[in-house]
Amino acid sequence: MSSMPGFGDDLGPAKVVHVREPGIGLAAVLVVDNVARGPALGGLRMAPDVTLEECARLARAMTLKNSAAGLAHGGGKSVLAGDPRMPAADKERLIRAFAHALRNESDYIFGPDMGTDEGCMAWVKDETGRASGLPAEIGGIPLDEFGATGWGLCQCAEVAAPFAKLTLAGARVAVQGFGAVGKHAARFLAERGAILVAASDTSGTVHEPRGLDVAALIALKEAGRSVLDCPLGRKLDRDAILDVECDIWIPAARPDVVREDNVARLKAKLVLQGANIPFTPGAESSLARRGVLVMPDFIANAGGVICAAMEYRGATRSQAFDAIAEKIRANTEAVLRDAGRREVLPREAATGLAVRQVRMAMGRRRFGIL
Repeated sequence: MSSMPGFGDDLGPAKVVHVREPGIGLAAVLVVDNVARGPALGGLRMAPDVTLEECARLARAMTLKNSAAGLAHGGGKSVLAGDPRMPAADKERLIRAFAHALRNESDYIFGPDMGTDEGCMAWVKDETGRASGLPAEIGGIPLDEFGATGWGLCQCAEVAAPFAKLTLAGARVAVQGFGAVGKHAARFLAERGAILVAASDTSGTVHEPRGLDVAALIALKEAGRSVLDCPLGRKLDRDAILDVECDIWIPAARPDVVREDNVARLKAKLVLQGANIPFTPGAESSLARRGVLVMPDFIANAGGVICAAMEYRGATRSQAFDAIAEKIRANTEAVLRDAGRREVLPREAATGLAVRQVRMAMGRRRFGIL
């Protein structure tokens, strides 16, 4: 993993921990960004090409997300280099070794993220005694199974749609990354009358302007197959999802998928950022100039972490989902009204909301420490 000398600001990071065990191929990083609001809560991401830079940016996104959501948690993130589709025994060995190395890092609570799931969190809990997003049989509210993040995206969509001069009934939706987040967002939006016209995964894109069968597509993915196995629609390359004409575009995969060099290809009226840091700042500014409304990641996709935080304190699924709806709807409304009043990007309004809360929390800590 590459280094990142000289990074940080007055909010953090509070701590960066590198963990390496060459004998088993373990290379991982933890970034605890800020703990003024409480112990950092953030997911464990597993991918072959993760970096310290990515981890630090994601950790900051979690600081903002947890603050905006009103959670008693700071922000952190951990990344583990490796193919998440490796044999289960090898994956368990790496995750357990990483968790064991961090067993005394009480400022951080693991959660699931891209490449990890509730089963992985059970291994972490066994090694450290603390984790969120656990399997139901050990008291968890499985985020991927119930779709907490997708539920939150749907709540955000309902509030944001009128600001983008849209109604959800009949709105055409394209999902980039039809996985744990994307499939549930599509399902909840379809229940409100939206039409899924395109979806992509690592293998490619399927596009059907008349609408795809969301339930059938989810069944394919849960059987371990690709969206390209869908019998309907045109089969295109993975990046073709950018070119699909739609009303709502949902990025739900990796960071920086929309950049200055490809943002002109996007044809949507409303973007709901289901992934963390999926757009570069320049891309968001470009879309704003075109009149495209972009809901920032740490507002739109906070459903997962709200659910994880409530699970950690013993809440039920219904309590968690009610809290997700209440908080995301209120934040979406507040951010969009503030952005309109001050004529700034939604991200600027959202960042201001979150940072104010973090700074107030920092001011209440002894010596104002992170």
